[in-house]
Amino acid sequence: MATRHRTEGHVTNETMPPAAPADGLVTQPLDDVVDSDAFIPRLLALLSNALVWRESMLLRREFSLGTNDWRVLSALGVRPGSSATDVSEFLVMNKAVVSKAVNVLISRSLIASTEGPRGSRHLFLTSAGVEMHNRMLPISLAGEDALLANLSEQEVSQLQAILGKLMEQIPRLADEAT
Repeated sequence: MATRHRTEGHVTNETMPPAAPADGLVTQPLDDVVDSDAFIPRLLALLSNALVWRESMLLRREFSLGTNDWRVLSALGVRPGSSATDVSEFLVMNKAVVSKAVNVLISRSLIASTEGPRGSRHLFLTSAGVEMHNRMLPISLAGEDALLANLSEQEVSQLQAILGKLMEQIPRLADEAT
């Protein structure tokens, strides 16, 4: 059920200066394209990008840490003793990104690792990490509040239910990519 839009005729882009088209360049919009105003993946990405940009700017300004660092701190607040791989899977984030955040947080003494069986490392918040988590949390929650400000409690519940159903598709999407 892809959201597609068929353009009616050709639309000229008035912001582009007229130029002789180079050989092989398509200078007119395609007839069969996604509808940018209704394509759910684009809309979700725009919302996510806006939230991440806001949060990242505020976290960097206030704490010299970024959104990925916050996500790892938050994940360890929920799942203490997780390995970096566990955190990566929980957050559905690239392992290299999680590893970089883990190294930053260890260097700042906000998390510590302990050796587990077969060389695995288990990650835990330090007391400074708990304090940092508690100072960062309101920034993240304020972003959610701003996003949901125009929704009723019932609409928020419906949105959470719909997002939950969409989240169930993550494993299938990951399987398709491999």
